[in-house]
Amino acid sequence: MMTVNKAVALRTCELLSERKMTQYRLEQNSGLSHSRLGCILKEKNKTVTLSTVMLIAQGFNISLIEFLDSPFFDMDKLDIE
Repeated sequence: MMTVNKAVALRTCELLSERKMTQYRLEQNSGLSHSRLGCILKEKNKTVTLSTVMLIAQGFNISLIEFLDSPFFDMDKLDIE
C-alpha cells in the first residue's frame, strides 16, 4: 500500500522528469515555496491538501484530472488515511 502523500510525490517527480523541468521552475510556475514543495517531494508532510495538488498541476500547466490520471492513484493500491 502507498500513501496519498507518496503518490503525489512520485507523480510530481515523474512529471518533472518527463517534462525535463526543474523543481525551481515548478515552484515558480505553481507559486509554491521551495520548502513546501521540498517537503512534499521528500514525503515529510503528513497530508497534502487538494489545493496544493491543484497548484502543482497548475505549475505543470495541466488539469487536476491529468495529474491524477496515473497508476500511482489507483484506489486499490492507496492507503487512504
